[in-house]
Amino acid sequence: MLARLRPRLPGHPARALHAISRNASSSSYTPYDPSTEPREEEAVDVCIVGGGPAGLSAAIRLKQLESETGNEVRVVLLEKGSEVGSHILSGAVIEPSALDALLPDWRSMEGHPLAQPVTSSSMRLLTQKYAIPIPHPPQMNNKGNFVASLSQVAAWLGGIAEELGVEVYPGFAGARLLLSDEADARDGQGREVKSVRGVVTHDAGLTRQRTKSARFEAGVAFRARATLLAEGAHGSLSKQAIAMYGLREGKEAQTYGIGLKEVWRVAPEKHVPGKVMHTIGWPLASDTYGGGWEYHMADSLVSVGLVVGLDYKNPYLEPYREFQRMKHHPSLRALLTGGERLAYGARALTEGGLQSLPRLDFPGGALVGCAAGVVNTAKIKGTHNAMRTGMLAAEAAFAALHPSAQFISTASPATFKVPLADGLKASETEAEKEIISMAPYAAAFKGSPPHNDLWAVRNVRPAFRTSLGLWGGVLYAGMDTILGGRVPWTFKHHSPAGTNPSTTSPDALSTRPTSDSSCKPIAYPPVALTGTNHSEAEAVHLRVMRGVKGAALGAADASKPDETAAEADTDTTETPARRCAHVRVNVGTYAGLLQRACPAGVYEYVADDGNKVVPGNNVFGKGKDAKSEGGEEEGWEGTKLVINSQNCIHCKLCDIKVPTQDITWTTPEGGGGPKYSACFSFVYTLSLSLLSSLLSPPRGRSIVYRLY
Repeated sequence: MLARLRPRLPGHPARALHAISRNASSSSYTPYDPSTEPREEEAVDVCIVGGGPAGLSAAIRLKQLESETGNEVRVVLLEKGSEVGSHILSGAVIEPSALDALLPDWRSMEGHPLAQPVTSSSMRLLTQKYAIPIPHPPQMNNKGNFVASLSQVAAWLGGIAEELGVEVYPGFAGARLLLSDEADARDGQGREVKSVRGVVTHDAGLTRQRTKSARFEAGVAFRARATLLAEGAHGSLSKQAIAMYGLREGKEAQTYGIGLKEVWRVAPEKHVPGKVMHTIGWPLASDTYGGGWEYHMADSLVSVGLVVGLDYKNPYLEPYREFQRMKHHPSLRALLTGGERLAYGARALTEGGLQSLPRLDFPGGALVGCAAGVVNTAKIKGTHNAMRTGMLAAEAAFAALHPSAQFISTASPATFKVPLADGLKASETEAEKEIISMAPYAAAFKGSPPHNDLWAVRNVRPAFRTSLGLWGGVLYAGMDTILGGRVPWTFKHHSPAGTNPSTTSPDALSTRPTSDSSCKPIAYPPVALTGTNHSEAEAVHLRVMRGVKGAALGAADASKPDETAAEADTDTTETPARRCAHVRVNVGTYAGLLQRACPAGVYEYVADDGNKVVPGNNVFGKGKDAKSEGGEEEGWEGTKLVINSQNCIHCKLCDIKVPTQDITWTTPEGGGGPKYSACFSFVYTLSLSLLSSLLSPPRGRSIVYRLY
């Protein structure tokens, strides 16, 4: 088995990495239960899920400690993208402090991707016609920072990790947590719980009906003494762990934003290498949190984007449409006119800050990076904090694996000495010795650089959710950042993002955004430019099913852990009744919010004749009930839900924002999804996407639209 699971080189097909099929010779139509499927196992010391900055920093640091102390540690890193970096949006301003700690000589390394230092940093208040210079907060001073492709940074770190001996497996998605057979540990509240013993990767070859096909291949079970979840914001396994162990108990609600981004190649005379500009104001309404940016990378490449806070209330707001409007502002129009749009993408990001961090450790593992939520909203940066948490977790895991080893921490300014098995039962059974405690990691985080970084700006984001409003929030945030957070209070977020949109009715059209003379008709999102690709034959990974409680919620909503959360993916029954209930609430009460919110055109509410329904045009109450193939009602008032899952770019917005909290994002077959690293290989991306759309056009949504 190990020989078949060698880390692959770039360019090798991801599918070849799977374990050999056990029933490749015949099709099976019996309902599939992943919990009963026999599968091959691999024993490792540390299993890391996610090949972003946090996961890669953890992997590199573990192998550095192995070299420094002479104590071996087997590290496996699973990445659901076809390549390391392919699911990370390009174009970011990176603070190099964490990289300096991890790789002190990185500046002398040949081919490192941080080649463009920031040369200027500014902020603008946008009105419909003007861009007014305003002072930017001290935290947004980008002196010493770099403008780079985060996708390329991840790919570069992935290469370093492999050179150090980390087993990196692209194309392997972590599908569910591997649990102990019986309760053998205690969580942070003292309850007896099953511990995490590793990760099970996705099963390939399931049909859309979730039955085994002739090409079925069971996923692999990686049994680990420590499991680090580094999936990014609202990761599927992180969601399971947070719910099952009640990691949000006593914490503030998490709040999220959706970031939409494009990479353009502009005319050389318009390109200002290293220029960084952030914007607030237009096109967003005063009651909507968000802002835009313009980053000039090397080689005439420019990243432009918009973040929209997902706590917006207007169900008619379309984040992609607002992004289009922003690009038509005179200042950006002048920059982009005559340029070439190379890539598009979107991703949810955490904005809650320090008070919204869940408990970082759980029995058998820990949350690192944006899986925990360490973005500094005031700086609009999170890479440095993500890397630091990965390094902290690595050092805690290594110290527990090798208690006698002595080393100096590079993630925290102290010698890292930790107690072993802290948080487990007092009795020492053989089963309990198989896993280690990550509680020292959570303890070390307090007082660490990322903790202090978040503490200083803890009141910035929630200030915009108070009675101060947008402009009051701006003024308070400016004052708070000057004071460095040294005030005797901490604001609360109160309610989770995405669960409190305003209700509407067919005649409540006054809240709908009006058209804008500066903006051409809005095309569908340019999904082809994401490079996303999912097989039409594979099981649909977006399902209307029961939600996992407590994952994105605050203490008031998650008072009790969901003990079945880690096995939520086994509840795959998507009944017509569930779809009917979804449509009834989301169309009847919330005007089909999800159809507008999704930045990839995945969700549509259509009439039973196949025409799209535009909520608010008096279509409610007309037409017969939509029927499933079995004759059961799966729609409501002549309207049904269509999920174009092949368009999905893994942004996680639907799982967060849908008012009914009944859309569950699960891992698709590994290697699928976007290929953001391909924004620097435009011909490859466009060819692959157009071929996919020609073979299986998702309702015309994968057409490339040019704005200029």
